[in-house]
Amino acid sequence: MYNAYETYPCPYCMNTPDYNLDTIYNPYNSYRCPYFVNTPMGNQDLSKMQLKDYGPEPFVINIEKATNQNNTFRTALWTGSYLQLTLMSIPVGGEIGLEMHPDVDQFVRIENGEGIVKMGDRKDYLDFQQRVSDDFIFIIPAGKWHNLINTGNNPIKLYSIYAPPEHPRGTIHLTKADADAAEQTSSYNFQSNQRYTRETKEFTLEELAQYNGTMGNPAYVAVNGIVYDVSNNSKWSGGTHFGLTAGKDLTAQFESCHGASNRLSKLPKVGILKK
Repeated sequence: MYNAYETYPCPYCMNTPDYNLDTIYNPYNSYRCPYFVNTPMGNQDLSKMQLKDYGPEPFVINIEKATNQNNTFRTALWTGSYLQLTLMSIPVGGEIGLEMHPDVDQFVRIENGEGIVKMGDRKDYLDFQQRVSDDFIFIIPAGKWHNLINTGNNPIKLYSIYAPPEHPRGTIHLTKADADAAEQTSSYNFQSNQRYTRETKEFTLEELAQYNGTMGNPAYVAVNGIVYDVSNNSKWSGGTHFGLTAGKDLTAQFESCHGASNRLSKLPKVGILKK
């Protein structure tokens, strides 16, 4: 396309990509087009998009390119009230690490790399194992112990969706060591958006025994590796319930109890059982 007076192509109309900043002004060049405000895809060089937490505002991005660009162990890309999108890069020979989210469902898609995903109801018994690679997804239900191990020759590039959010808004862990250090020192209260110190993350059986509901102590019980607080449950008055005693691992007893999972879901979770 040529203009009426010159013999060179018109720069405004020929094959101009939507994200070119030259196209997002009105004819008088007085204001930007409102459709491109705060949009990370407005960057002309998509390989250099800024990877940060864009939540909780409306958000659009090429997730494949963003995932492959990311080189951090974990970066929160969008955090809202009910879900969170994170990017991860797992180095060759590395792993996410054995973990469990009591109240969080997790969706994971692998854009590049290969590995083995493991899941199970107990920390020491991961009976579900599956090889995964490019374009595979897997879903981790709340309460499942899980791990992803890189068995390939390239870093695993993935994105993960947590519902509800698992990490503080704006989280960036450059390495797994950074993530482990953050996990040891703090957790997050998403209702108030404030960090709080996690007093107890893991219990040994000996430590759990101290929380038997007697002598003014709280009453805790462990089921499938999760430690629940039953102190305020009227049916656990004095730390006992139909012959069961608090301060113990009661997995076998609760598994044989009809509807136990529904009752447990209503109890506060205070930690995990270390074996």
